[in-house]
Amino acid sequence: MKKIILALCLMLLLASCGNKQTSEEENAETDPIWEKVQKDGALVVGTSGTLIAASYYEGEGEKKDQLTGYDVEVIKEVAKRLDVDVTFEIMGIDSMLPAIKSGRIDVAVNDIEVTDKRKEQFAFSEPYKFSYATMVVREKDNSGINSLEDLKGKKAGGGATTIYSQIAEHFGAEVVTYGNAPNEAYLRDVHNGRTDVVINDYFLSKFGVGAFPDFDIHLHPDLKFHPSEQAVIMPKDSHKLKIEIDKALNDMREDGTLSELAKTFYMEDASQKLEGDFAPIEGLDL
Repeated sequence: MKKIILALCLMLLLASCGNKQTSEEENAETDPIWEKVQKDGALVVGTSGTLIAASYYEGEGEKKDQLTGYDVEVIKEVAKRLDVDVTFEIMGIDSMLPAIKSGRIDVAVNDIEVTDKRKEQFAFSEPYKFSYATMVVREKDNSGINSLEDLKGKKAGGGATTIYSQIAEHFGAEVVTYGNAPNEAYLRDVHNGRTDVVINDYFLSKFGVGAFPDFDIHLHPDLKFHPSEQAVIMPKDSHKLKIEIDKALNDMREDGTLSELAKTFYMEDASQKLEGDFAPIEGLDL
């Protein structure tokens, strides 16, 4: 009798797995976003163009017209491997997720963090970058911040809808918001005292500080927290598109392309998981 029950359970389990696989295959076959990309022969990508070294314009003056950066070059290579062109729509980070929902863009890349809350509304590719959060503060006194709790009453520069602004608010900081402003605007305001801190990704913060050596700012020497993963974000029902992008990214990881691009823009291999003790943020629904 036990053998019969066990056999029935096994049959049900196999049937369930088969139904799940069939469902996934059917979803992939009816992906309207992938059909649009194939029909147009192009992937429409939202990005900011203001985020050194993820998405920014290279050159000086009139020659400052070449969009590049780690995220930009990653998605260009993905599109190449999908055998489609890539078209960039420049917008602020706060506009990207609504633009995906409205269909204005197909995907977005702008050092966008994968979170459980975002997964409820959007699909993410496999991660192409791993990092953690740190702070840019005034070098002379760390802006009076020695712990996350010291953010209370401070002014933090950031985008209105970013994870980093949510962290700042969680600890009692007042968030000073910007539009699609360049790194310089955020960092100059810490330097001149208009704000006290910018909470952001370690790699982006490191390059931002390095780009403005005359500012009285540095990376906080002690605070490293909130480990994170960054990925391509797309509509929730982009089943086939996600499969194809994941395949391209996995191939890029295996053949060393991701590591090469990461080292080019960050001087470190941000495509690999980091070792270290990065404290998670408790009590915040991200």
